[in-house]
Amino acid sequence: MTARLFLSDLHLSPDRPQAAAAFEAFCAGPARSAAAVYILGDLFDWWIGDDQLREPFFADMARALRGVSDAGVPVHVAHGNRDFLLGPAFVAATGARLLPDRERIDVDGTPTLISHGDELCTGDVDYQRYRARIRDPATQRRLLRLPLFLRRMLARALRRKSRDATALKPESIMDVDNGAVERAFRDHGVARIIHGHTHRPATHIVEVDGTPRERIVLADWHDHGHYVEVDARGATRRDIRG
Repeated sequence: MTARLFLSDLHLSPDRPQAAAAFEAFCAGPARSAAAVYILGDLFDWWIGDDQLREPFFADMARALRGVSDAGVPVHVAHGNRDFLLGPAFVAATGARLLPDRERIDVDGTPTLISHGDELCTGDVDYQRYRARIRDPATQRRLLRLPLFLRRMLARALRRKSRDATALKPESIMDVDNGAVERAFRDHGVARIIHGHTHRPATHIVEVDGTPRERIVLADWHDHGHYVEVDARGATRRDIRG
């Protein structure tokens, strides 16, 4: 029975060689025999445009992913809050498909909603306002017209601002909102939601309209690689190291 593999929040960068090594090991190993691979956002710590592919580190990561798609495994990648500028050149380099904000899929008979998950954190009003601005196509076109060095400076400034803001926020508003989760289950008619973003890996059973549903939160790659394999038997968490 071939499983689908789900992962998120890798935050790959030249400053995190262990995560990069784990990703290359994942692409050369378990990903090659999967039914499909779903990377649900923040594959990279920051993506400031597809011209980043000219840099050796990012070209290497793209080649690792290309090896999976060349092996005949469908690769799906969602935009995260760090890599929302992934575009057509990334798709061409990797053979991946870019996912919409939310997508309903069938996993061995279980209707499943997949997303990065940041849109479920509705209690963080400031972040949701920022998300709406930065995901606006006109804003993204303006950003991509800037020279690469300016985009790099802007990315560093935004990272610092995000760290400072996060340190001042209550933990509760940075997690998903229960009402938003229930609405997502209802709106999409699914029995399972899989997402990342919160860096709080767990499996939650949520009762919606008297029916238990499953919410799987993916782990970030802070210490080593993590993914969840899902098939007709259910979900299993796996670790991977470089």
